[in-house]
Amino acid sequence: MTGGPRAALVTGATRGIGRTVARRLAQEGYDLTLTGRDPAALAEAAAELGGLGRRVEVASADMAAEHDVRRVAQVHRAAFGRLDALVLSAGVGSSAPLGGYPLKRFDKQFTVNVRAPFTLIDECIDLLRATAKEVPLSGTKIIAISSITASAPEPGLAAYGASKAALIALCEAVNTEASADGVTATAICPGYVDTDMSAWMHDRIPPAEMITTGDLAELVLALTRMSAHAVVPQIPVVRAGSQLWRA
Repeated sequence: MTGGPRAALVTGATRGIGRTVARRLAQEGYDLTLTGRDPAALAEAAAELGGLGRRVEVASADMAAEHDVRRVAQVHRAAFGRLDALVLSAGVGSSAPLGGYPLKRFDKQFTVNVRAPFTLIDECIDLLRATAKEVPLSGTKIIAISSITASAPEPGLAAYGASKAALIALCEAVNTEASADGVTATAICPGYVDTDMSAWMHDRIPPAEMITTGDLAELVLALTRMSAHAVVPQIPVVRAGSQLWRA
């Protein structure tokens, strides 16, 4: 591995949280690999972020397909040969009450929200460790977008909350294995964020009262600036109001 601009891989990068995080990383000087399911949306995102003067690679992928997930890691490795930040933003959610819960929905959420991040971390851990050796003061970062529902469940979101709790556990386990090597992992756990994924809640929570994607992007940047000595397993982010632990 040679020196050069920092490089990040961002999943779910065509919209919502992932798109905003990718934009802020580009503004901070990171070269990027972007992944998402829609090739046209990826091309549009790459054109925007490339306009900021950064090198941008794209890898169209379905996070429910193991081959696609592994290929994303390979695309990034071949393009940059280093990985300073792995941002796991792709995710799916489905609301349904217990009692006849459709197990296909359960399986899809765990496949995309847990299995894909695990696979991507497993594929990239050697590159993260190698890069951390080159930048020992900062080390390298894994940042996963989890959910406050992992700790403060809501009716109808049992499967989703369980998958996001597993994502937190994955980050904590990574820290036990890799933080001594300069690779730290953090799960950011927000309440409802103003994205397409939360549109189904607009009749109960106006978008203006939701957390913004920019809020989470600033947390991602703050984590990338921390030293390798500091391990932040998770960061809860709740909405303003009289009830603290709420999505």
